Amino acid sequence: MTGRFAPSPTGEMHLGNVLAALLSWLSARQQGGLWRLRIEDLDPQRSRQEYADRLMRDLEWLGLTWDGEVVYQSQRTAIYEQYLQQLHELTYPCTCTRNEILAAQAPHESDGRVVYPGTCRPNGVESQKSKVESLITSVDRPAAIRLMVPDEMIEYEDRVYGHQSVNLATHCGDFILRRSDGVFAYQLAVVVDDAEMGVTEIVRGRDLLLSAAQQHYLRRILGFTQPVYCHHPLLVNTQGQRLCKRDQSLAVSAMRQHSTAEQIIGKLAYTIGLTPTPEPVTAEQLIPIFSWTKIPQQDITVG
Repeated sequence: MTGRFAPSPTGEMHLGNVLAALLSWLSARQQGGLWRLRIEDLDPQRSRQEYADRLMRDLEWLGLTWDGEVVYQSQRTAIYEQYLQQLHELTYPCTCTRNEILAAQAPHESDGRVVYPGTCRPNGVESQKSKVESLITSVDRPAAIRLMVPDEMIEYEDRVYGHQSVNLATHCGDFILRRSDGVFAYQLAVVVDDAEMGVTEIVRGRDLLLSAAQQHYLRRILGFTQPVYCHHPLLVNTQGQRLCKRDQSLAVSAMRQHSTAEQIIGKLAYTIGLTPTPEPVTAEQLIPIFSWTKIPQQDITVG
């Protein structure tokens, strides 16, 4: 069994990131498995090595140690290209620009993503009526690469949210595998990395449930083994918004100034339902009492 934590080094690690790391670490350790760390620094404009270094120091301080060498996605572009070539019969160039700048990042539902209408898809519903206009406006413009998705239900089980059934054609449409600027998209990179790292269990926030369906389909056509999915509820602020790197007060670096690692772990364990009280505790002490059946489905407000 192999779990993983795969943060993006685009800012300070916050309490929501710690929750994902803690649950993944506990599940792996309880099963006697490995826990790997991958830095998802695909986008060179937003990723910073200093954030990656700080993140690793925070994990060690919290007692969440990883196995093996750290994997950096920025060092694996040649590998992604090889797998992209394997999918050439199911992909096509796209010169549409909407949301392209975010395509290499994990597509959270709260980001307001829309269904791609198939404008550039060969023989697509929208392609015929917009083809001439598209060709006129896209002269000399680089193209992104999209994957054609089937009009069928993609089904999988989640340990927290149960049976999932998603029609990619209606939920997201054909999605990007490589942006027009050459940056590989989150969906392809994460599937390839998890497969090559031997990851068998994926733990992350429930706002990435749609990504699981996209990745399930990608794994299927690439011939990869499907992992176990464990999506957890989000920590949200008092406005009901998921925590992000802009929530500086809940950044680990800020909390370290007035809390011990045991206090942070203890409060988080209580918040998520692992312990009856918010007493200080180490991550190691939580291993015997960890259970996915204790994890609620509803989001949790912190502030």
